[in-house]
Amino acid sequence: MRTLCHGTDKLYNTTDKVFLVVECRECKLIRLYPWPEADEIHQYYPENYWYDPGGDTADRLAEFWRRFVLRDHVRFVRRALESCEGTAPVLDVGCGGGLFLRELNLPQNQIVGLDFSVNAASVAWSSNGVPVACGALPRAPFRPGSFRTITMFHVLEHLYDPSAYLNAAHRLLQPDGRLVVQVPNAASWQFLLFGENWNGLDIPRHLIDFKEQDLVNLLDYCGFEVVRRKHFSLRDNPAGLATTLALGLDPMSRRIRGVQDAPRTKLMKDLAYFALVLASIPLTMLEAACRCGASIMIEAKRKA
Repeated sequence: MRTLCHGTDKLYNTTDKVFLVVECRECKLIRLYPWPEADEIHQYYPENYWYDPGGDTADRLAEFWRRFVLRDHVRFVRRALESCEGTAPVLDVGCGGGLFLRELNLPQNQIVGLDFSVNAASVAWSSNGVPVACGALPRAPFRPGSFRTITMFHVLEHLYDPSAYLNAAHRLLQPDGRLVVQVPNAASWQFLLFGENWNGLDIPRHLIDFKEQDLVNLLDYCGFEVVRRKHFSLRDNPAGLATTLALGLDPMSRRIRGVQDAPRTKLMKDLAYFALVLASIPLTMLEAACRCGASIMIEAKRKA
């Protein structure tokens, strides 16, 4: 393997340990090295790693924006649902606070979330009315063929064995079901331009940095065939570039790192970050049009 770059946790400052980002010389897969031990990695995930809006003006504006940009994901999944028969539930793996499932606007008995965090599950229930189970997908208490669609937004890159999750999804989907996955794209212009400073690496939480073909190959290996691909995410691509350019303005990073700002200062920083996100949209749309967007979203179905 060859070393591409190195870095530590710049986003949340959970550690000062330095990791390498390496590429296999044979298969070209990019990954973190060394991988954190299983009893170590949990410390890199802050307790409030998901989004839970507060009550001040800045948080209300952030909540409105998050709901607006999630429409991109919602439209993609709703189109996938058109290919599925019946009213079996949609399962969102790594659902966090449950906002995406809420925005799908389906009956409560047709949505289910899954997350490791009990606190995230509590927020999903209390804030968004989403039923959530806690645990890992390969050991989740669901019957085979239970779901018409399973979504995994920014999940696979965090896993030691992403194939275990995809195999579980294959088992849990109904025969005409759809799988929707999204990961950062290590073949993006942003990674080429910014290297170790690219927000999409998210050292040390991202264990594998997928290129599009890596993900397609993995899906094929786990019994799926690709139906659609999308290289632009209004929620993720512009915000990722904005965070790469001005990490100190990122609202989630500031909150988790415990930055104490006066309400007026917090609002000004949030507005500056929002302006930078808006300014990032044209470039991120251009890179996506060239199939080099900072994220890749794929709809897949079970092979016949």
